[in-house]
Amino acid sequence: MTGPRPHEVLSESDIPASLDWRNFSNVDYTSVLKNQHIGGYPVKYCGSCWAHGPTSSLSDRLRILRKAAFPDIDLSPQLLVNCDSGSSCEGGDPSSVYSYCADNGCVDTTCQVYQGHDLPCGELGVCYTCSPGKTSKTFWPGTCAKVEKFTKYMVGDYGSCSGEREMKAQLAMHGPISCGVQATDNFEKYTGGVYEEDVGPFPMINHEIAVVGYGTAEDGTDYWIGRNSWGTPWGENGWFRIKMGSNNLGIETDCSYGIPIVPDHLVPEEGLWSFPFTN
Repeated sequence: MTGPRPHEVLSESDIPASLDWRNFSNVDYTSVLKNQHIGGYPVKYCGSCWAHGPTSSLSDRLRILRKAAFPDIDLSPQLLVNCDSGSSCEGGDPSSVYSYCADNGCVDTTCQVYQGHDLPCGELGVCYTCSPGKTSKTFWPGTCAKVEKFTKYMVGDYGSCSGEREMKAQLAMHGPISCGVQATDNFEKYTGGVYEEDVGPFPMINHEIAVVGYGTAEDGTDYWIGRNSWGTPWGENGWFRIKMGSNNLGIETDCSYGIPIVPDHLVPEEGLWSFPFTN
């Protein structure tokens, strides 16, 4: 971080009582839902939540900064599976996604579509395209080649946050964040409602999700709004709500974020989004 963090500059009155980036002033600023468990061939399980939570949150923040202007930008989790050192379908460090994007730049999914298995970070590991062969015998499977000129999406400041106050301030000033949780058997079976499960003072973080807002249920229970990477059949059409304030599943323990830099050619004519809540 090169400057003060949101919770250090925002007062309690600056932070809204509720916030949902899926519907902010009647605009959905969140990026497309994904399922980390399915990809191309060979079909097998890929433990890439560590890449999905951060890239989805960064994609949301790009959409917010660009005021939902065309075109939508969906950052590629597959790039990180390929090229983030020490990370793969066998797991990884969510915070390293932000540092990778800061040092190298990330790409969108049109450069590196999600395939759900480990691929090398070589000629085709960052940005590539394929074309059909020139004859009937070579038309399929054709040939693939590295793309030389493409947009890199950089990250400026990045860091970590924890606890209700810091998380709310980040969400209000910059947008969604990614957080670790202990994904239990019961959480995997979640179908809806405000989830609650105390896993004790030392949660065993084994899964990364995104937090896109917070609210209050009719019974007065405060909750976080989370996005999972298990597809729309899970939970509330791919989303979930979880009780706030008591560190359920460890969700308030280990969160991270990055502030994306919008490339000049993608800055909308009316300029970038700015923090709207101050009095």
